[in-house]
Amino acid sequence: MDAVEGHRRTDSPASHTPTGLATAVTAADGTVLRWSTGAAALLGRTAGEVCGRPLTDLLAPAPGGTGIGPAPGDRTAPVPVRAALAPGTPTADGGEVRQALLRHRSGAEIPVTLRAVAFDGSDERLVLMVPDGPAGESDDGTALLRALLTQDRIGVSIHRPDLSVARANTGHGTAAAPALPVGGHLDDLLAEDDAAATEAALRHVLETGRPLVGLEHRLRAARPGAAERSASLSAVRLEDALGRPTGLAVLRTDATEQARARDRLELRHLAFSRVGGSLRVHRTAQDLAEVLVPAFGDLAWVDLAEAVLVGDEPPRHLGGGDLHLRRQAVSPSDGRWPDGMIRPGGVIPPFPDVPFVRAIQGGRAVALDRAAVERGLVAPAHIRAAVPEGGHALAVAPLFARGLVLGMVAVWRTTRPEPFDRADTDLLTEIAAHAALSVDNARRYTREHRAAAALQQRLLPRAGVRTSTVETAGSYLPAAGGAEIGGDWFDVIELPSLRVALVVGDVIGHGLHATATMGRLRTAVQTLADLELAPDELLAHLDDLVARLGAEARPEDSDGVGATCLFALHDPVSGQCAMASAGHPPPLLADADGTVRAVPLSPGPPLGVGGLPFETATVRLAPGSVLALYTDGLLDRPDHDLDAAVRRLRDRLAASLPRGSLQSVGRGMLAEAVLPARDDIALLLARVRALPPEATAQWEFPAEPSAVAPARAAAARRLEDWGMAESAFGVELIVSELVTNAVRYAGGPVGLRLIRDRVLVCEVTDPSNTQPRLRRARSTDEGGRGLFLVAQLSSRWGSRYGPSGKTIWAELPLPA
Repeated sequence: MDAVEGHRRTDSPASHTPTGLATAVTAADGTVLRWSTGAAALLGRTAGEVCGRPLTDLLAPAPGGTGIGPAPGDRTAPVPVRAALAPGTPTADGGEVRQALLRHRSGAEIPVTLRAVAFDGSDERLVLMVPDGPAGESDDGTALLRALLTQDRIGVSIHRPDLSVARANTGHGTAAAPALPVGGHLDDLLAEDDAAATEAALRHVLETGRPLVGLEHRLRAARPGAAERSASLSAVRLEDALGRPTGLAVLRTDATEQARARDRLELRHLAFSRVGGSLRVHRTAQDLAEVLVPAFGDLAWVDLAEAVLVGDEPPRHLGGGDLHLRRQAVSPSDGRWPDGMIRPGGVIPPFPDVPFVRAIQGGRAVALDRAAVERGLVAPAHIRAAVPEGGHALAVAPLFARGLVLGMVAVWRTTRPEPFDRADTDLLTEIAAHAALSVDNARRYTREHRAAAALQQRLLPRAGVRTSTVETAGSYLPAAGGAEIGGDWFDVIELPSLRVALVVGDVIGHGLHATATMGRLRTAVQTLADLELAPDELLAHLDDLVARLGAEARPEDSDGVGATCLFALHDPVSGQCAMASAGHPPPLLADADGTVRAVPLSPGPPLGVGGLPFETATVRLAPGSVLALYTDGLLDRPDHDLDAAVRRLRDRLAASLPRGSLQSVGRGMLAEAVLPARDDIALLLARVRALPPEATAQWEFPAEPSAVAPARAAAARRLEDWGMAESAFGVELIVSELVTNAVRYAGGPVGLRLIRDRVLVCEVTDPSNTQPRLRRARSTDEGGRGLFLVAQLSSRWGSRYGPSGKTIWAELPLPA
């Protein structure tokens, strides 16, 4: 035994863990004869240090006393000795029990109970040294440990320093996990992903002594297909009387419901923050499906009524039949949609009239097992299209908003073993209700967007115009990839004498208000262009109109009424193009040789500012050159460098014009814009052609009555040269009346010009600015019938003003 053989053993002073009982054998005078390894571990002193010395030398010091000397190599000073042991208590075996404080080698005081037992026929005594705590602590600790190890609601285990189990409530399976066997490890219970992290946390407790509280981890499934469970783990370090770690006490409590509640709360928050961020029905449906997988189930889809997709209200339906649903979104956990199941865009087959269908139509979510789904759907084809392989639990919730069932969301569980419960269906109902409002908002936006788009398409001109003197191609791209219809527009206005007006504008804002304002401005531009005003004068009138529109608007909307506009007027006979800008970027001009440059034009203020003039710039357009008019949305770049954006646009135009038509060039330039565009983009490309020299003829006559006859004769000869002798009579009458009026009322010189194209144009120019006026002459009047005859002989007529004087023109159809 240790008490007898301890003197032949030597224990290292650095030993930390007591081994066996702390005992000693003393002589009658108290000298230590034998010293056990347990005693050496308790006080940190070997048998060689203690044997041969009085046991009283090990008592804790009292002031002024002397104590046991240091062991070899021990630098601890001699320890004073208390005067005596506390009075002893006799025992039945003739021994006695005393309370004492012993001194550890490190200087720490260890309270112990000393029990001395005499040997029969010998003066020697066996002394047992039992470490004490506060009164009653040992009994309370034993009672507490016994209570913990015998209950079955909390998993309790005592672990050695290597984290193996020394004791556990073995035989009592707990709510947190099966019981741990002695010698096992916590890793045997934990899910593989959590095992390493939990073990590291426990070792940290063992090393630092800092308790671990409420570490949540997932438990390894007890059997294949079992529901996943969670546990909350707390751990404290166990220490001996000297504060040395001897292991861990670990408590495990079931946290499955808390974990599920937290997961549901996190899923709810994720759904509310992610679903509804788009005004597109399809995007909202896809976000809903993706939120639910894998957090809620393994496979989800969203079906919507066909009417919702185009912005209309779905019909109210109760019972089975064709519900006119289409699949809009799917989300499988493994990224692969099962073969045979309905894919996005597919039509949902008719439903039977079963209770769960009516429940969904009534706005309630349902949870079904696989058997209930198969019994309800009946048709094998419908079952194959709705039930995935391995699917055992289905939850379906309606997208119910404002009294309308817009569609439904369905979630299957295939690999997750637990069925859907009431808490799950309540959560799905809440998420579906939020998503339904978002879908309904997207539906309403779709309806308004469709109306605005239809309005704008009807307000915009034809995309392309082709005449003998110009070819145009217009393109329009709404903001946000088509989500925001705005007020950008372009226009091509064919004017008399083969002239063409090219217009591009940008109204402030987006939506129906901007579209309506754009329609009013486009109509105004067309009206003013028909008056054949100069570009700067036309913009001045348009500026007044926008100012009036701002004055008529509500006070909160008055600052949002405004626009920019560029108006260009091309004359194919002279080859000149006059243009003016109201706050709009200058156009680009691509010459026939491929050189692209910005037109030197100084933009005036935007429309609606008022009080400032507009400037007209005139450039010559050579045959084959291309003029590019655009809105500032085409210049929008993340770096906001306007000059760099213009250079990029110029380079793209130069590179693409030689290779394609105007339509393809326009599409390519829009395709290279930053998408989704933050502003609308309107682009108008115009390629000019030359009018053949032989298609025009012009003369000049003095302001004398005798000039009328030569003017008629000159016109008749040219018509004969053009093979249009049959039109000579009407043309001669028009020339006669217009030249006569010019000679009589305006003075000279008088210009006469004929232009032959799709129509025959007759123009008479004089230096007067007096507006000609058509009137009905009375039967007794000698004059006043000239313009009436002109109006009767021509298809249309009018006048325009130039820098000096006016031009009266008349158009006649060409002979068949």
